[in-house]
Amino acid sequence: MRGRILWTGEIRTGSRAPAWLWSPVLRGEVPVSPLRVSLFPLKAMSTGAASRAVLSGCARLLAREVPRPGARRLPQSRALHACPPRCAGHNKWSKVKDIKIPKDAARARLIAKYTMLIRVAVKEGGSNPEFNIILAQLIEQCRSKNLPKSTIEAAIKGAEKSKAATQCLYEARGPGGCWLLIEVLTDSNTRSHNEIKHILTKNGGVLCDGARHNFDRKGVVVAERDGISTERALELAIESGAEDVQEAEDEEAKPILQFICDMSSMKVVRTALEALGVHTLSTGMEYISNSPTPLPQPQLEANAVLLEALNNYPDVVRVWDNIQARE
Repeated sequence: MRGRILWTGEIRTGSRAPAWLWSPVLRGEVPVSPLRVSLFPLKAMSTGAASRAVLSGCARLLAREVPRPGARRLPQSRALHACPPRCAGHNKWSKVKDIKIPKDAARARLIAKYTMLIRVAVKEGGSNPEFNIILAQLIEQCRSKNLPKSTIEAAIKGAEKSKAATQCLYEARGPGGCWLLIEVLTDSNTRSHNEIKHILTKNGGVLCDGARHNFDRKGVVVAERDGISTERALELAIESGAEDVQEAEDEEAKPILQFICDMSSMKVVRTALEALGVHTLSTGMEYISNSPTPLPQPQLEANAVLLEALNNYPDVVRVWDNIQARE
């Protein structure tokens, strides 16, 4: 048995070496010197430890501890000193898990959605941006969102080989009676319809008709905020010929301005804004609400959960709403 010695009687030796230094197989009539005991391969004590004890003068003190007949020696153990853990001062994994991984996932979804939009635009209007206005707007939006040039070129070249995709617009109601327009780009309408219906039902929404009448199709010129005040933004909208201006944030939570105008006058408004010193980012057509729905704070939070679930679905391109916070 490892580390355990059973005593049957007094060990007769020519010296008073500690009995626990003896091997378990040595019993009775085998006298061994303390130095020999210390160098003998033992179960309860290593050779190096026994040698250090003898050479350092501890053997005499250990020799006084001779067990009585019938005593049992417990296995030897080391003393442990408890001390508070020392941390490095930071936790790298928590930053990767809570910040980097979600940001990378959102970036991957953004690239996938714009890739599909570019492929559809190329199939409908050709691969030359000079003759395809929708493709030119998409390329401009990709550049404003810092998408790699190689990704844009690969999407244009791979449009002919890609699967056929269709663009759909679903109408829905969210918690509190707000209206939603869900733009979807998919290669399977049945799959997307069932999945969006499941997401809406799970988060307090429902597919229904009538939401389209609460929105107008308008042109939007996106510009950097650059410290422009609300009063100055309204002045710029009037001087450039825009109908309205809205304050918003992009995917990276940076403040931007959206100048709303007629679809046919987007180029004129953008040129006027740049002449006034405003740095524009992109232009495009969006659905703007014409009848906002005021909601209290609990319903705002419920709609935020629903919108996040819809935007995380890969087939969803954009979700428009008429939500407004109740004062």
